[in-house]
Amino acid sequence: MAKIKSAKVIVCSPGRNFVTLKIMTDEGVYGLGDATLNGREKAVSSYLEEHVIPCLIGRDPSQIEDIWQYLYKGAYWRRGPVTMSAIAAVDMALWDIKGKMLNTPVYNLLGGKSRDKIMVYAHANGKDLSDTVEEVGRHLEMGYKAVRAQSGIPGIDKTYGVPKDKGRYEPAEKGLPKEDQWSTEKYLNYLPTLFKTLRDEFGDEPHLLHDCHHRLTPIEAGRLGKEVEPYHLFWLEDCTPAELQESFKLIRQHTTTPLAVGEVFNSIWDMQELISSQLIDYIRTSIVRGGGISHMKKIANFAEIYHVRTGFHGATDLSPVTMASALHFDLSINNFGIQEHMPHHEITEEVFSRSYTFEDGFMYPGDAPGLGVDINEDEAAKYPYERAYLPVNRKEDGTMFNW
Repeated sequence: MAKIKSAKVIVCSPGRNFVTLKIMTDEGVYGLGDATLNGREKAVSSYLEEHVIPCLIGRDPSQIEDIWQYLYKGAYWRRGPVTMSAIAAVDMALWDIKGKMLNTPVYNLLGGKSRDKIMVYAHANGKDLSDTVEEVGRHLEMGYKAVRAQSGIPGIDKTYGVPKDKGRYEPAEKGLPKEDQWSTEKYLNYLPTLFKTLRDEFGDEPHLLHDCHHRLTPIEAGRLGKEVEPYHLFWLEDCTPAELQESFKLIRQHTTTPLAVGEVFNSIWDMQELISSQLIDYIRTSIVRGGGISHMKKIANFAEIYHVRTGFHGATDLSPVTMASALHFDLSINNFGIQEHMPHHEITEEVFSRSYTFEDGFMYPGDAPGLGVDINEDEAAKYPYERAYLPVNRKEDGTMFNW
């Protein structure tokens, strides 16, 4: 019987910061897990090194469920993004080890394939209306069937989802948090024009998505959802902060636009009412933020009862280890909806090798044993951690607001 011999945390910054857990067995097999928490990377790294790894040494790596419960219930202080990201990293690494030991990809351990390929959506970000139209068209030409459209808003200097310069968007900026300015009124007045223009340009076939990024009240979200109904969005994402789950009842009263929420959730309790009361259509929690594959399996099974599908977070603040985990998971469950896909930076690909691929709007996890991802530690060492934070947001009058 194999035993966990050692484990270590690798923190590196190839284009952005990542936290990777590597668990080694006494039989020479190792597994990787992602513990990246954007802007709080060192907190998770410390939690793993000081509290989790010492508890893993000598354990049987095949006992995935028992180890998960030990780390969750045994800490007494449950949940929260730091704890759940650390547990997720262990869970991913153990599934990776089990797949390698049985010489099979992880999706086979989760019940096998429920589909042949994974539909993903891209990000099309423009500084203004014409720029956004151009970006949506470019991604459709790349083969994407689904595109999330974000645009600069007239009268607002800087907007979530829109890069400062032409090129890839990375919200975390080096140094201490920057402050952005926001106007809900200008945003609400502009958004219907954006999606009318996109439908006029590209027709009804492409799936169009949009992220409000927690910036609306429930009644404002109801208004926006109703106004964009003629343009049949695939979903409206994170339209209001969801700590008050019952607030989505108000949104549901005013719109039939599908609702997606949950990338900041970290346990099934964060979404219990949203799912059981059928207040949302897609659950967005990521594998790393949701406690790993084991806990996300419970969430997906619970959601399936209530006709809620998955639409996992998949931005570049998740390493290729989480993306691989998500793709294996997506392939296996019945109530998969869509998967977010932001291609990683070129230098990230130098540090992480992976077997998953993209082709014509779909992704494939590959058939390598385990998760099919590895890390080059020598390359990782070339990119040390750099302090970086997501921005903070203030309304035009200076009031602190949701970013």
